[in-house]
Amino acid sequence: MFSHVHLGSNDVERAKRFYDAIMDALGGAESWKDQDRNRWFWQRDDAFLIVGEPLDKDQAQPGNGVTIGFDVESPEQGDAWHAAGLAAGGTTLEGAPGIRRRGEGGIYLAYLRDPDGNKLCALKLMPEG
Repeated sequence: MFSHVHLGSNDVERAKRFYDAIMDALGGAESWKDQDRNRWFWQRDDAFLIVGEPLDKDQAQPGNGVTIGFDVESPEQGDAWHAAGLAAGGTTLEGAPGIRRRGEGGIYLAYLRDPDGNKLCALKLMPEG
């Protein structure tokens, strides 16, 4: 449904280190810098994540109520994603990573704020049983 997400950053090189770390924990993504604008692209499959200075040159600010979700293959990969984000300057929120029960199954969730305050979530739907 979505083609890309663009997040603003006030320190693009710091953001690059953070997003490289969490992308590596997810198995990697191709990345490149837009030479005309101070922003980085990461591509995996047909989706793009773009992080850079806001085009209007104002300060980047996280969106109130906005969360960017990342698929993980397992709770272990989610834990690695969370740990990589913390090591690269992110902060945890919404409690510890783990499986929350819903109905007969569950949902694994791990939440981070990137160094610019953007809210991120790793998610894995767990089978019933």
